[in-house]
Amino acid sequence: MDKPTHDAHRHIGRLPSYGFYGGPPISPDTTARATVKEFFADLDAERTERALVLPNYGVPDPDVAFELNKLALDAAQADDRVRCGLWVSPKASDSARNDKALGLAVEEGVVALKTSFLLGGSVDDPDSAEELHKVFTTAAEHDLVVHVHTSPGAASDVDQIGKLVERYGADARIHLVHLGGGMSGHLKLIGGRFFDWIERGLKVYTDTSWAIGFAPAWLCQEIERRGIGHDRVLFATDTPWGDHAGEYARLAAATDDPELIDALFRGNFEALYGA
Repeated sequence: MDKPTHDAHRHIGRLPSYGFYGGPPISPDTTARATVKEFFADLDAERTERALVLPNYGVPDPDVAFELNKLALDAAQADDRVRCGLWVSPKASDSARNDKALGLAVEEGVVALKTSFLLGGSVDDPDSAEELHKVFTTAAEHDLVVHVHTSPGAASDVDQIGKLVERYGADARIHLVHLGGGMSGHLKLIGGRFFDWIERGLKVYTDTSWAIGFAPAWLCQEIERRGIGHDRVLFATDTPWGDHAGEYARLAAATDDPELIDALFRGNFEALYGA
């Protein structure tokens, strides 16, 4: 049986059906949980001792993810083994929604802000500049971690997201979700950029959810070879878009160093999100 773990990135809330890519309406988030009770039942079944929970998102209706901020906050305030992140948007059209969400940054249990360009906006888009600045400066002011989705190509590519690390990483802690999100992202991050940022003193972190099989083992080898980064990588499932069993098996097989294993699965979560 898997050992108890801390999950640094999972979601709560069910999304409405939507016709992705021009297809019929579908609901692919089959393990999404709509209630705090269901959410905690999953944690217990997985033996997940601590978790960071974020609103589920992915459909192009801005109110959906923003309204789930309350559910994520309810989960965090129901039990101190859970912390939460709040959904915020890079789009100027969501400015008022962002202001409302950022007003919750001082609430008990809030430790992160989550944003993504999957639903619009981009790092260099003038339309996104003010909202991004608002998000990152709020995070620095309140000592919150900014979670940013990464995936290959377009606005979520590491080439683009890396500009946020350069721009804000000296002052705000930035969690690059999905280790770059695919082959090109893995090669760019593990091949140098992740470690270069750490050496320069930038506050950058990542998790291995969605990672291609070779990447966690290579990442652990590079951590050992370079002697840095052991405190910057976290276990995460991205449930319901990932699964605990698969993510656990992949990362557990990446190294046989017991100290590094403990850091990846437990210690780094406690250091970043609170013991």
